[in-house]
Amino acid sequence: MTPTLTTERLTLRPYALGDFPAYAAFLATPRARFMGGPLDAEGAWAYFTNDVAQWALAGIGGLLVAPRSGGAPVGQVALCHGLFPEPELGWFLFDGHEGRGYATEAAAGLLRWARDTAAVASLVSYIDAENHASRRLAERLGATLDPAAATPGGSPTLVYRHRSAA
Repeated sequence: MTPTLTTERLTLRPYALGDFPAYAAFLATPRARFMGGPLDAEGAWAYFTNDVAQWALAGIGGLLVAPRSGGAPVGQVALCHGLFPEPELGWFLFDGHEGRGYATEAAAGLLRWARDTAAVASLVSYIDAENHASRRLAERLGATLDPAAATPGGSPTLVYRHRSAA
């Protein structure tokens, strides 16, 4: 069952089909370069359905991030595993929503849920070395570089390890 989580300012909720246009619009921009983008609609659909389907397949997946007060979605936060060596905590913000702390708040909320409810034993964030904003966010969450960790497909991606709650 896909959870709906709340933080002080945000709702992290399951995706609906009507959320795809905003998701695809983000992935079509150069801002998606750290996620293999820009992507066309078909590529975005593959990512979208993966984020939705992982809930049924693995008990983790993507959640849309929206203000609790209402309004347009601001981004996504996700726990994904699939073909990755370890479960990953990831995030992105739609254009125009940077600099407000949304990604940090949403990622911290999902990280708490992963530790407290899903009992995810090990969690990393795979981050491109040039993605300085995501690297800073991982560090704000308390994650540290783990140069010995395996990367997806042996890529040169950096691995930030999130410490256990213990």
